[in-house]
Amino acid sequence: MNPKLTEFIDALRAAFPDAETVYRPAVDQVFEATRNAKGRTLFCTTPEFKLSRGIYRIPKVGEVISQSVAAAPVPVPVAQASSANAEMVMALKQPIEFPNRSLIPSVDKDFVPFGDFRLILNFLKSDMFYPIFISGESGNGKTKMVYEACAKARRELIRANITETTDEDDLIGGFRLVNGETVWQDGPALEAMKRGAVLLLDEVNLGSPKIMCLQPILEGNPIFVKKISKLVQPAPGFTVIATANTKGKGSDDGRYIGSNILSEAFLDRFAVTIEHDYPTKVAELKILENVLQRESILNKDTQDFAAKLVEWAGVVRATFKEGAIDEVITTRRLIHILNFYAFGKQNKMAAIEYCTSRFDEETKASIRSLYQKVDDTIVLSQEQQGDQSVDEDELLLSNL
Repeated sequence: MNPKLTEFIDALRAAFPDAETVYRPAVDQVFEATRNAKGRTLFCTTPEFKLSRGIYRIPKVGEVISQSVAAAPVPVPVAQASSANAEMVMALKQPIEFPNRSLIPSVDKDFVPFGDFRLILNFLKSDMFYPIFISGESGNGKTKMVYEACAKARRELIRANITETTDEDDLIGGFRLVNGETVWQDGPALEAMKRGAVLLLDEVNLGSPKIMCLQPILEGNPIFVKKISKLVQPAPGFTVIATANTKGKGSDDGRYIGSNILSEAFLDRFAVTIEHDYPTKVAELKILENVLQRESILNKDTQDFAAKLVEWAGVVRATFKEGAIDEVITTRRLIHILNFYAFGKQNKMAAIEYCTSRFDEETKASIRSLYQKVDDTIVLSQEQQGDQSVDEDELLLSNL
């Protein structure tokens, strides 16, 4: 039998261990989990498996399959199949779960813990329900910290990215049309409750009042899903972590456009708020050295460049706090600069310019000048300091 077909059949058996036949929506659900397109095609087109339109037989373990184009078995009437597999049909009306599919994130060996990482890790290891709100500037590792804490605590993580249009249907669940059939599908909040997983509400400050549907969940209580008349109990270990650039009070300076003012009743259900700042110089340098190590370019010169970048980022952030500049250099942007440096012929200023070119001209000139102050090996031309009489594309090409 084709290896891809064998893999797909094994996945079907794992998802439906007690079923002898499956309907097309179940086949599609297994495909979504495995992305084994070849296996699905072979399974659906092999006459020995197809009982009728949209109904398929799962072969028994050890069964020899000829996979020939022999005459198909006598079709089983849909009514008869539905009667014989009533329990399976009812299961298809509920969320299809994959018990062998783990949602525990992989450990990133390059991750450098800092801030309140240990505190979050200890909460997750305790398996207690304790909603946590993490606020901080963009690009300082809030979401990454949650992923790594879950990875080290061996906790499943389900992430829901919040936007202004996110509503109950997105979070709790709703009915979906699958191949002409209406099927209930659990949302991330419900799925996390059932699995005892960590629910990560990312960018929660972008949410509208519609996310108030999470109120009972944030209290650790069961939730009655009225659309399917079912009470869902939170499994042991379930908890909620939210990340945001603001503390739910909007963005006065306009840097985080779209940030909404969240209800005090919603915010008050989070037990603690962690203010996550940029890493210390030591931690940030270690992060950049790990990037250089991963790119196989870690040496004395590149370490010195990384140290200069950390010093420069600190100067830019301090200048921003004083109101003398409108942008900051995030840890994420430093990583982008090193990635480009490794890719773009290891030219310092080219990497800095390409990775900061989204800023306006005045800001670009300011941050380039600030870098020159921390790295005396760099001499900026008049054009690089802000004179726009020279074509910037030619300037960047000359640096490569």
